[in-house]
Amino acid sequence: MANLVKTLLASVDIGSHSTILLIADFETDPSGKKTLQPKIQKVEVCRLGEDVYNSGNVSEERLEELSKILSNYRSTAHALGAEIKACAMTEAARKATNSEAIIDAVEKALWVKPRIISGEEEAAYTYRAVEEWHGEGIVTLDIGGGSTEISDGKKAVSVPVGALYLFKQMGAIPGPEYKKWEKEILKGNPLRPYSKKNVYLVGGTGTALAMVYLNLPEFDFKSIEGLELNLDQLEKTITKISNVSKELRASMPGLEKGRSDVIICGLYWLRSLLARLHAESFRISTAGLRFGLLYPPKPEEKKTEEKKERKLPPWLQNKKDSENANQ
Repeated sequence: MANLVKTLLASVDIGSHSTILLIADFETDPSGKKTLQPKIQKVEVCRLGEDVYNSGNVSEERLEELSKILSNYRSTAHALGAEIKACAMTEAARKATNSEAIIDAVEKALWVKPRIISGEEEAAYTYRAVEEWHGEGIVTLDIGGGSTEISDGKKAVSVPVGALYLFKQMGAIPGPEYKKWEKEILKGNPLRPYSKKNVYLVGGTGTALAMVYLNLPEFDFKSIEGLELNLDQLEKTITKISNVSKELRASMPGLEKGRSDVIICGLYWLRSLLARLHAESFRISTAGLRFGLLYPPKPEEKKTEEKKERKLPPWLQNKKDSENANQ
């Protein structure tokens, strides 16, 4: 007799600031298209990048902390009958001098061998995840703790700057030196080929921004997904977060567990990137690397002059219809 119990899929994204578990399932919409729908998402702050910026490697203490997080993730996945299909490590592992020790520790805790992926691979996986929900003709902007990836689906660029990196360089609120630094790091505007397209912000900075803006007490991906903000709304949110004490900032929605330290740096960096992209507004997506890791490789598609219109998942289409009706 065939096994009728569906096996859930899981992936783990080990970043410079956070480590994320995704447990998801493919669901079929009325058009027959299969897309990933998250069932459980867990985020733990581990800050591997902090050690790398301080000493060049990840300390034994930090590896022990990471191992405990991953052991708990493994237990959660196995308790739900989910199969951990992939684990990827990004900028902190790319830079760490003891990357082999990190790989060994992760494999021992998770029972899955992780892969250190390049910035370009990270960008491609992220783009694929967002494209599956929102369609082609977009640009994904993934601001992580240690790096930022930009992709339009055909090309990608990875900049070794993220919210945690900036925090380590400039503190919680960047001072006057930020403008000079920004001009130097973005000299020649490497983002020019991606300008004047619909921008989707991905990563912890985007999620935290959405939760503060919406005053969401708990993470709810359906409330956040596709949220559109303009530059004025971004500026007002930066001011709102900057004008409170460190203690009050840590109690704001989405800024718990160490996110309050790095959020302003992440938003300063976002503002700089949007200016280079000539974007007047942007949308926030909760999809990202962890989703992209679970999609199968795309079959070679025949090139046609006409682009196929991508249908949104029903829950996202209903949300978009409701937004249009209220405008």
